[in-house]
Amino acid sequence: MDNHSARVDIAASARKHSVADEDMRHALKHYWTTHSTDDPSVAIYIGPSMSLQPLEIVVVQDADGAVVIHAMPARRKFLQ
Repeated sequence: MDNHSARVDIAASARKHSVADEDMRHALKHYWTTHSTDDPSVAIYIGPSMSLQPLEIVVVQDADGAVVIHAMPARRKFLQ
């Protein structure tokens, strides 16, 4: 996913930690770093909410597009 991705779906599971959709999209558009996972279709993006709170956003990407499946305030291990 590049910084200019305009379209990303948000799964209901991404809202579990009460992160607003606008904050998820902002974090993805302006992300600082990414972390890979064991699954090449899944990546973790670390970026700022609209109020600059660091968020961790988990995205699944496939031929149909990208879907945010998890979002929460970034844990310390992703900020070091």
